[in-house]
Amino acid sequence: MKALAERMDPKVTPQAISKYEAGKMMPSSAVLVGLGRALDVSLDFLMSAQVEALDGLEFRKHSSTSARDRATAEALVIDSLERYLAIEDILDIPPGGDSFEGLRYDSVATEEEIDRRADELRDAWELGKDPVPSLCALLEEKGIRVIEADLPERISGLACQVLRGGRPIADAVVVSSRSTVERKRLTLAHEVAHRIIRSTGNPAIRVEKAMDRFAGAFLVPGRHLLAEVGVGRRRITYYEIIRLKHTYGVSASAMLVRLGQVGVLQPATVARAFRTFARPWRKSEPEPIRDDKGFGAFETPRRFKQLVWRAIGEELISPVRGAALLNEPLDAVELQISGPATQ
Repeated sequence: MKALAERMDPKVTPQAISKYEAGKMMPSSAVLVGLGRALDVSLDFLMSAQVEALDGLEFRKHSSTSARDRATAEALVIDSLERYLAIEDILDIPPGGDSFEGLRYDSVATEEEIDRRADELRDAWELGKDPVPSLCALLEEKGIRVIEADLPERISGLACQVLRGGRPIADAVVVSSRSTVERKRLTLAHEVAHRIIRSTGNPAIRVEKAMDRFAGAFLVPGRHLLAEVGVGRRRITYYEIIRLKHTYGVSASAMLVRLGQVGVLQPATVARAFRTFARPWRKSEPEPIRDDKGFGAFETPRRFKQLVWRAIGEELISPVRGAALLNEPLDAVELQISGPATQ
């Protein structure tokens, strides 16, 4: 509270901030604006009550991620969800059903079982065997709020359930706007895994590794991959790996790992690849997927923005309110309302 008070403009005391938190005193409009700037959150975040808490919060993060980074990420997500759920309320959109009903498991005991669970989800969602063109579109179609946010550098994504004070729980998946297309897709699939599998029943399989395996199996189903390249290969060429990564929309490293998991390559062959020609791939993606082509052109959340524009078009909210929800300048929103001026 002392650190926050020192950052505030206009100045307030730590005691006043304590009273704001306890609901014993309401800040003035100027103080509210100052709080928003100091905390780098919107007024919706400070004033709304859509989000009571985030439950089952699961981060996809670097091992050295700090508690401060996690807190910052959580605040960013709550801010985005406040706006998302507010526009759903304005449009009177009924709560969707549970997209994972009957598909959740308390634990998995083997890597083969993880692959089966990924296949079961694909079958339940009627995805067939082919690559998923857009994970963002798929999850939004299933009623999951997908948010792209400027998360701290060491956090690539998170998944949670939104508690809403007696109202239906909402599922949300968040991905970092800093991520490459390949990493974004793996992160989204990884966070879906957290909503399906709660733990592992095998101490030899760590939870995060299980989620990674599920993500790979969901994006690159073994039955489809084996049909593409055959089984029991002694080696696979760089050309084939790059073709496959662009076919399935995953990183070259993930593709190489998946080839080992389904039995196309022997574990020793995969390990040797990562010691030699594939060693740089952990830090630098070879022949990356472009943001404006293929998977990159579609792997962006769209539903929230579409809902805001629908509310503007139906005159349920003003352009000013729409600009605030979209985090865009008012003149840019007004241009999109009326279109370019004619001569």
